[in-house]
Amino acid sequence: MRDSQPVEWDTLLQYAGGDVALAEREFLRFLAKEIDSRGVLDVLRNGVKDRGVRIRLAYFRPAHTVADDALDEYRKNRLSVTRQLRFSQENTNELDLALFVNGIPVATAELKNHLTGTTVEDAKKQYREDRDPKELLFAKRALVHFAVDPELVFLTTRLRGRDTTFLPFNQGTGGPGNTGGAGNPEVQEGGSGYRTAYLWEQVWNPDNWLDLLKRFLHVEDPKTARSKGRSNGRTSVHDRAMIFPRYHQWHAVRKLTEHAARNGSGNNYLVMHSAGSGKSNTIAWLAHRLSTLHGSAEPDALDESAVQEGRIAVNEPVFHKIVVITDRSVLDKQLQDTIYQFDHTPGVVERITGTAGSKSAEVAKALDNTATKVVIVTVQTFPYVLEGVSGLADKRIAIIVDEAHSGQSGDSVAKLKKVLRGLGAEETGDDDDPLTSSAMARGRHPNLSYFAFTATPKSKTLQLFGIDDTVGKKRAFHIYSMRQAIDEGFILDVLRNYTTYKTYWRVAKEGAEDIEVNPDKAGAELARLVYLDPATMLAHAEVILRHFYANTRKQLGGRAKAMVVTRSRESAVRMYRALHEKLDDLSMSDPGILVAFSGKLSVDGAEYTEPVMNGHMPESELPGAFAYTRADDPNAKARTGGKDGAPLRTEYRILVVADKYQTGFDQPLLTTMYVEKPLAGVAAVQTLSRLNRTHPLKNQEDLFVLDFANNAEDIQEAFKPYYEEAVTTPVDENLLYQKQRAVMDHQLIVESEMQAFVDGYLASQPSSAVEAGGRSWEQKHAGLYRHVDPAAERFKKLAAEDHDAAELFRSDLSDYVRKYGFLSQVIQYTDAELERLYLFGKHLLNRLPARQNPALDIGEVDLTHLRVSKTGEHDVGLEPEGEQELPGFDEGGGGIVKDPKTALLSELIDDFNNRYGLGLSEADKLMYEERVVAAVEDPDLQQAAIASRNEGDFEMPFNKKFQDIMVERAEVDTKFTEKYFSDSEFQGRLTREARKAAYRMIRRRHNLPDTTA
Repeated sequence: MRDSQPVEWDTLLQYAGGDVALAEREFLRFLAKEIDSRGVLDVLRNGVKDRGVRIRLAYFRPAHTVADDALDEYRKNRLSVTRQLRFSQENTNELDLALFVNGIPVATAELKNHLTGTTVEDAKKQYREDRDPKELLFAKRALVHFAVDPELVFLTTRLRGRDTTFLPFNQGTGGPGNTGGAGNPEVQEGGSGYRTAYLWEQVWNPDNWLDLLKRFLHVEDPKTARSKGRSNGRTSVHDRAMIFPRYHQWHAVRKLTEHAARNGSGNNYLVMHSAGSGKSNTIAWLAHRLSTLHGSAEPDALDESAVQEGRIAVNEPVFHKIVVITDRSVLDKQLQDTIYQFDHTPGVVERITGTAGSKSAEVAKALDNTATKVVIVTVQTFPYVLEGVSGLADKRIAIIVDEAHSGQSGDSVAKLKKVLRGLGAEETGDDDDPLTSSAMARGRHPNLSYFAFTATPKSKTLQLFGIDDTVGKKRAFHIYSMRQAIDEGFILDVLRNYTTYKTYWRVAKEGAEDIEVNPDKAGAELARLVYLDPATMLAHAEVILRHFYANTRKQLGGRAKAMVVTRSRESAVRMYRALHEKLDDLSMSDPGILVAFSGKLSVDGAEYTEPVMNGHMPESELPGAFAYTRADDPNAKARTGGKDGAPLRTEYRILVVADKYQTGFDQPLLTTMYVEKPLAGVAAVQTLSRLNRTHPLKNQEDLFVLDFANNAEDIQEAFKPYYEEAVTTPVDENLLYQKQRAVMDHQLIVESEMQAFVDGYLASQPSSAVEAGGRSWEQKHAGLYRHVDPAAERFKKLAAEDHDAAELFRSDLSDYVRKYGFLSQVIQYTDAELERLYLFGKHLLNRLPARQNPALDIGEVDLTHLRVSKTGEHDVGLEPEGEQELPGFDEGGGGIVKDPKTALLSELIDDFNNRYGLGLSEADKLMYEERVVAAVEDPDLQQAAIASRNEGDFEMPFNKKFQDIMVERAEVDTKFTEKYFSDSEFQGRLTREARKAAYRMIRRRHNLPDTTA
């Protein structure tokens, strides 16, 4: 203080009457009270004010060093290390190391060495058992504690005795930012000899350590901590969770920002970080760092071409605005809280939440506001943002994309780029060539940089955001692999306990031999009808409920939850109903079932919506209701009713979903998934990964997948590319010219018509949101089709003469439009001819007559046989195999699109039954029917059915009699009878179905109402 702030010190000295010792004691006493109240981190970052005198406790490196003395104060920091520190007044225990910033302790470390017979585990034990958490150094001073040996590093930010949790702080066996498992890579030749040398050589480097204290550490919101099982509910600053970055988070942000500080804007970065990587925190840290990032102060460190192109300059901001594109509403609050802790400046982060009509104005205001550095939007927001942003053309923008594969190609992104660049013809240097401007709006731009985050990059994602390596592959800029996340215990492996079931069936349809259908589409329709059949739903529901009650219900101290993934919204509704029906049938207590699907739909003549089916619960409240557990609620027994008389919220244990909540949904209490839906590729990984979140009560053995629709080996193949590293091959830049020639060679498109259309199209584009909603623009746009219709008429004429030739043209044109829409995001095409064909072709496709397909309505079919059987219990967890290459961008031609093959429905049903009805014979059906008829003819059962109020009353007399019937007829079919008495599941199902059939038949004979429903 005396060295760095002499004026302030002299003032405090005067308050003490010139007594140096008194001034020191008074200030230290005041400082200790401030730390006890606010915490070390806040005091270091923001200093203290003692009797009106502001004192800085640390100086952090300024964002730029324009002034000659910019670093003078920063260099006066005193970072020190004390060995064998005695920290207690109660004993003589010593810490191996303590790190101080200007005399304030910030970190401790226990060091172990294999040569002395000790490891990092001994260091952890020492902290847990020999370090009293109530000691001042541990309770209210040091921010982080390291356990270190020559191979591994672990850390904790809070000592809790034997309950202390240590997290790995290791690079991964593949090295920092690379694929690999837990641990650290072998020491390279010329290294220090220790795998953990990066800790003191990089992390504890003075510049890096101060930067870490300034830009990374933050205190977690108590609500977030409680949701992750890390908080006891107290809100004192010393009781709240301190977040210290994991090594890959710190390394990724440093690597990304260092590259941007040298190379400026105009670059794309793909960050392939696994689920469980702490992606939200990484994005928050990156957004904040980019918002203050300046070009290197060393001119020689800057990329020369970037300097010449105006994408970077010494000590100038690299980016003027940071735009975060995400659909996760939790991220905006997290960004706001985190960034406010860094610089205590409100308004730095703003989320666009308005209605469609106001979003354009909101974005314009946020981007124009100099105080707002980070703007959070959804990709759907940008169509509302037109050209109303003034003065933005010369601004450099960093765009952080959360889940990079979601909607980041095509026209929506072209609009996004156009808005953020303020792109106009004047920027191309050719006022007479708006077509080239249109083309340029699609490719990479010098003032835009994308930072794309995803755990599961598709091939297209790698093409868009990946970097070219030295061996001709596209790969991610930074990686934290699924393998490392599993090895380090941040996520669980969902493939270790995978059970598959198969549904066997036979169907029949009267008159099927006369119906001609497309076999592929009709086959899918048959499968849909079978899975929607009430018998199938009830059979699956019974398997689900029996497993849930035998296994899931008991897990996590009775708090575990399950998800049922269905094929469609209708499937979700029917499964929800089937589960409730089976609960009654099996006399099981209701575990609490919720259903999630979008919109409204009609099923069996009734209209359903998610809120109505969930007891009028608003959709926004479902995640919270599903997360609630009585074990977490001390007032659960005292609950008497909901707000404003609403129904009392109960505990929900099963969630039935259709599309919703299969991505981006974090519920750590989920342990079980029942899969009714075919899954492949990224969708399989994302859906099953809902189970991988950790919880203090949750172990690997708790996870279970029961799959009715997929093969375990296929699911394993879907996970492989994302276990370590996914790569792909770069696209051929000449591909589009091949596609262009294929389209033009059909001679259906005339150059003059195409040019006339494009001229009119570009002239008709609205210049403002007001004009876009006006009648004049609609009239201009409608008039464009007179330039397209001649080509459409030529197509119709060709189709009448040569149907295959016409369909080949349609296929080639569709192929070109699709590929250009994507490739123009990857490659900077400035060829006006390519853009012209794209604009014309996209509109022409809308004017071509639709393909004629045979009707797909196959009517109703009868499900005559059904069996649901377990086909295997699998451990399909992955083993290290290195990088996996995804298929390159589709370079195949469109090919002739012929009429769909047709087949008689009767033949299709026979084939379908052969494939899915394996093991079911006509004898099975006859045996079953014969025994039901015997039950119906029994006089005692007839009297019981007549006297019963419902089927439940009929259960006891029927079940005993039915067993007698099975014994009496055992000689007729020994195999069938043996299965009945040896397979309890088969016996239960057969008895229930027979009872229901017999009950109905008897009551119908006597004209009594059917009360089975």
